[in-house]
Amino acid sequence: MAGRSGFAQFFSRDKVKTFKPKKKFEQGTLKFNLHKQANASLSSGIDLKEVTFKPKKRFDPGSLKYNLHKQANASLNSGIDLREVVKLPSNEDLNDWLAVHVVDFFNRINLLYGTICEYCTEETCTTMSGGPRYEYQWCDTDSVKYKKPTALPAPKYISLLMDWVESQINDENIFPVKVGVPFPKNYLQVVKKLLTRLYRVFVHVYIHHFDTLVALGAEAHVNTCYKHFYYFVVEYNLVDKKELEPLREMTEKMCL
Repeated sequence: MAGRSGFAQFFSRDKVKTFKPKKKFEQGTLKFNLHKQANASLSSGIDLKEVTFKPKKRFDPGSLKYNLHKQANASLNSGIDLREVVKLPSNEDLNDWLAVHVVDFFNRINLLYGTICEYCTEETCTTMSGGPRYEYQWCDTDSVKYKKPTALPAPKYISLLMDWVESQINDENIFPVKVGVPFPKNYLQVVKKLLTRLYRVFVHVYIHHFDTLVALGAEAHVNTCYKHFYYFVVEYNLVDKKELEPLREMTEKMCL
């Protein structure tokens, strides 16, 4: 993708919010610290993969998932075709491979949103949307407040989403960390729901904050993250085609 003008043709009917003057944050707040970290990384050349919106989920050194995580990142950083990177290594367990990537995508999408979160406010993004045709409502049957689908501003929706994903991947009943402990019977269903919801962050950021990504110099990194995510979920049929529809035209040009 070449830039703003190149992206606009993909969403000619949607309103893409323009890059606006910076909003200042109070010192000591999460967003203030994130803003400093993200800007320092952008200006100094530090790998943006180290910047996250929420604390990173990590694997214990020496564990099977840690070794798989290292293997996946080594392949990703070696310049190998991303279509090949997502394929299950020989003699590895698919459930472990999925778990490693769910955590990795959680961290990377935290980064993605972290780079633009100061421009995504309850005033600029009153709904969690992907253009005028797609709106997402938050529902968490385990919560008291959101048992039914509820319309929320985008930053509130994404904050709840990230908290929910983090709670899921930290639950050892869903993502066991000890060797020999089986994954639950509904594991694949949970993985699909996690990745489907994380995909909605891509939708919102690309459609409503693409100009900001370009202005911050984060476009190339986010595009690589998106392609990696897309090839992975398609390889294992983890996100329904209707959920991929909001970015279909962009995806066809970028990934197919």
